[in-house]
Amino acid sequence: MSISWSMSRNMFKLAHISDVHLGPLPRLSIQELFSKRITGFVNWHRNRRKHLFASTLDLLLDDIRTHRADHLAVTGDLVNLASGIEIRAAAAWLRALGDPADTSVVPGNHDAYVPGAYEKSMRAWYDYVRGDLAPPQWQEDRRIFPYLRVRDKVAIVGCSTAVATPPFAASGFFSARQARDTVNMLRAAGEAGLFRVVMIHHPPIRGATAFHKRMIGIRRFAAVISTGGAELVLHGHTHLNTLHWLRGQVQPVPVVGIASASQGPGSIKPPAAYNLFSIDGAPGAWELTGERFSLNRTGDAMMPESVDIFAP
Repeated sequence: MSISWSMSRNMFKLAHISDVHLGPLPRLSIQELFSKRITGFVNWHRNRRKHLFASTLDLLLDDIRTHRADHLAVTGDLVNLASGIEIRAAAAWLRALGDPADTSVVPGNHDAYVPGAYEKSMRAWYDYVRGDLAPPQWQEDRRIFPYLRVRDKVAIVGCSTAVATPPFAASGFFSARQARDTVNMLRAAGEAGLFRVVMIHHPPIRGATAFHKRMIGIRRFAAVISTGGAELVLHGHTHLNTLHWLRGQVQPVPVVGIASASQGPGSIKPPAAYNLFSIDGAPGAWELTGERFSLNRTGDAMMPESVDIFAP
């Protein structure tokens, strides 16, 4: 694999959001609910509908626009139960964000909630989950992930852990085939002198989430990062603002999680937030800084946090 690009002298700004969980939940048929969806339906009405708000998401996106981010990374869970109505609504929401070239998406477990949902989601959101060299039109049975997008001095590698799981499970899977392809992409991007960002939904860190929500293939993913090389890993799934580290080729690689983009105030989970990364420098001397902006206590504004998100 060969990659060509042109160096820009400008700093690249990358915004990161996750776990959008677009609501409200639509009316579902008895047939749609006669599946794992019934457990998610009950959970939504008992818990999530009380704390996940579209207005919060709009406020967050407006704040990102004020900071003039060059690109938006969305690390999964755009929907709740992956019904047809939700998938189509998420496609419309993505189109409203702007040019697909400026937004990169990877799916989460809710986007593959029941068998068949993953394929429907990826078909509907294809322009946001395809690499630069992928066919412009959806092709059945095509392996989408990992994908590679080059934006300025940054290589964005999108991986998928989204699989349908039984009731009361929310685990993800990172396959050996995807691991091999990801290593090749990361190596090629490194040889081209690009800053490498890996997007994935489940946290690739042992113990970062409950057993039934874990990522299967954590050791495999860690080997990908240490072998192929990367400068930053972004994930979602936990609805938490977190920082972990994985061994890299030269130095440790930050693994950054973020709260749900729709989370209102008053929950046990942290309120909605997004990360804004500034990437500058050159190979061997990259400069990466990160800021976090979170919803305030009254739920009417996003505020910068007075902490370095890369601090130990």
